[in-house]
Amino acid sequence: MTLTIQNISKSYGTNLALNSFTATLDAGIYALLGPNGSGKSTLMNILTDNLKADSGEITYDGENVLDMGVRFREKLGFMPQYPGLYPNFTVERFMWYMAALKGLSKAESQRQIPEILAAVELDDVPKRKIGALSGGMKQRLTLAQAVLGDPEILILDEPTAGLDPKQRIAIRNYISKIAFNKIVLIATHVVPDIEFIAKDIIMLKKGVIVDNSPPHELVKKIDGGVWLVPCAEHEVQAMQDRFRVTNIARDEQTGEVLLRVLADAMPTERARNVAPTLEDYYLHVFGDASGT
Repeated sequence: MTLTIQNISKSYGTNLALNSFTATLDAGIYALLGPNGSGKSTLMNILTDNLKADSGEITYDGENVLDMGVRFREKLGFMPQYPGLYPNFTVERFMWYMAALKGLSKAESQRQIPEILAAVELDDVPKRKIGALSGGMKQRLTLAQAVLGDPEILILDEPTAGLDPKQRIAIRNYISKIAFNKIVLIATHVVPDIEFIAKDIIMLKKGVIVDNSPPHELVKKIDGGVWLVPCAEHEVQAMQDRFRVTNIARDEQTGEVLLRVLADAMPTERARNVAPTLEDYYLHVFGDASGT
């Protein structure tokens, strides 16, 4: 089970959305991490054959996926960022409809649908129309249809967007549980969603891979470069002007402001080193980028 993406490029006019993207994926969870506009959704749509690449090749177990056609699409489960749902369908009817499209038997549909709806915490609303669901419920329903049919390759575009913390943890745990015998690719810009479940993180900036390593190896790259800096409130702006500040909190005992700062050298005499996180490394790489 190996998905090989080789030199995939895609442009929209003069905008190069992907530039020679190359990666090899086997069973496990991979995170595609980058700010909005970095090319994540473009890659997802190319992988699912919803968009044609300008150049490059994708193979699955050595066979070109375009030559595989329907055989490859049958192995895919896709959760798009902006799904087109049917507002007048009930949750249950939508799942049965998707099961029919995927060619599942009646017996297999009867087995899978209740299990999946329970896993994404929608088993209490099977008869509710999709148009009456909240945004988070629609998000979970979109994930439910993606895992229907037990696909070998699961492609998830921002799977936890719009979910509350409890739901996000439940969805992360569910994805981890089903990922042992699948290739799972998660595109996100929310670092905590993938920090502890991804075997490898592909960091994408303006369509180019800027790093590709396991989370612990990425964090090691800024070991010794993250500081906790106490300061007075009136000093905060000056510190933000001088350094990249990743978090601002207040010390309840002293009343001072505590800044989490990225810096190669000790930023102030009172600063102390703290263990870096993946979010620190994300900000180290991408800065304040949000749509570039």
